[in-house]
Amino acid sequence: MIFTKNKFLIPSKLKKFNEVFKQNNFKAYLVGGAVRDLFLNKKASDFDVATNATPQDVIKMFKFVVLTGIEHGTVTVHFMDEEIEVTTFRTESGYSDGRHPDSVNYAATIGEDLSRRDFTINAIALDLNDGKIVDPYKGRKDIKKKIIRTVGNPHERFMEDGLRPVRALRFAGKLGFCIEKKTYSEIFEENVQKKIASISVERFRDELLKLMTAPKPSIGLKLMEESGIFKIFMPELLPCRGCIQKDDRSYHVFDVMDHCIYACDGAPKEKPLLRLAALLHDAGKPASKTEKNENGFLIYHFYNHEVYSAELSQKLMTRLKFSNADIEYVSHLIRCHMFNYTPDWSNAAVRRFMVKIKIEYLDDLIDLRLADMFGKYNQDVRKHDSEACRLLIELSKRVRELNNESSVLSLKDLQINGDDLIKLGIKPGKQIGLILKDLFEEVLEAPEINNKEKLTELVKERMGLK
Repeated sequence: MIFTKNKFLIPSKLKKFNEVFKQNNFKAYLVGGAVRDLFLNKKASDFDVATNATPQDVIKMFKFVVLTGIEHGTVTVHFMDEEIEVTTFRTESGYSDGRHPDSVNYAATIGEDLSRRDFTINAIALDLNDGKIVDPYKGRKDIKKKIIRTVGNPHERFMEDGLRPVRALRFAGKLGFCIEKKTYSEIFEENVQKKIASISVERFRDELLKLMTAPKPSIGLKLMEESGIFKIFMPELLPCRGCIQKDDRSYHVFDVMDHCIYACDGAPKEKPLLRLAALLHDAGKPASKTEKNENGFLIYHFYNHEVYSAELSQKLMTRLKFSNADIEYVSHLIRCHMFNYTPDWSNAAVRRFMVKIKIEYLDDLIDLRLADMFGKYNQDVRKHDSEACRLLIELSKRVRELNNESSVLSLKDLQINGDDLIKLGIKPGKQIGLILKDLFEEVLEAPEINNKEKLTELVKERMGLK
């Protein structure tokens, strides 16, 4: 869209969408994040439209309508390859459950509708008929100043919905904005903290994942820690603050909390779950920390911290109701993130590494290691010709080469199985499993022996069979 003299030139697709409303004597306005993004010179997507048409009117006007939230006046219209969420002008009152309004009443004007919204930067509307801007709460001014401010009294807005304070922190992180002083101070108020604690864990989880797609999630994460959100929803992270890692070897600059938070910035924003793994990858260090004086040098050790961290991630993500697949993905990356590759690794050692990490996790595990390195000094190691980065690239190359040569990465890839061993006269039981494991180790060392004839001869020889 092009902005000229307090107007936007409406794209043809939205013009055609608006024509349907116009022909039926209704008004339609683009609202929400799409309008905010226009003023941030970002490509608008996920169009939300506010209208004085009721959901029943919208259903009659369009062929393809999904009843996504009709009880709150919202339907989703499929129009010219777009899914456009359409909501009737409304006002709200009472939020007994801290989330849903006790009553929703249709409003007559866009001004009334905008008055119920959370932040001024989200309370701007674009008239789809003529491109004029409706901005009763000076949201454009706040966007220009990069300020997040509630529409009206912050205490009232936050007490209506406990998710709003979390959204404020997420917007600050994602947009790089500051939160207006009164708005931010209100998040610390006792009753507001209770209201935040009352929201469902699923709603917090979704906001956390949205924050993980920010250019620098560390901004929002630090605000979450400072404002008490971590204490409410992610208490497992609290011991990380003040857990010092820097000893006389100077391996680290930051404590565990800052290291983990900065590691998020170093992971690809297109992979929010990987960024969550970066946030949690060292969270088990406080529980595993030991201190030792070695020849006059103070040394900190964190033996098996990856195991502690993986277990902690499972506990935290289970409580936040992540899917089992997501929990397994994050915990597996964390459990495998501690490896120290050197060029003298044998091919067998690389194959064992492949078996441990599962080949499909390789790229993400490399990204996690790079994020870990980023978090040590809060700078991108990929922009430097570092030895550590070079070794990761070399390891990745060797893994891919060996994977192309051999697909023996699990017991099922062996060209001999338990039934074959039983036919050789070996009794069913634990011994079958032990033999197969021994054969698997042999094949990791020498993939060329992975054929039924050679493996059979090897078993006969070792077991003294004819």
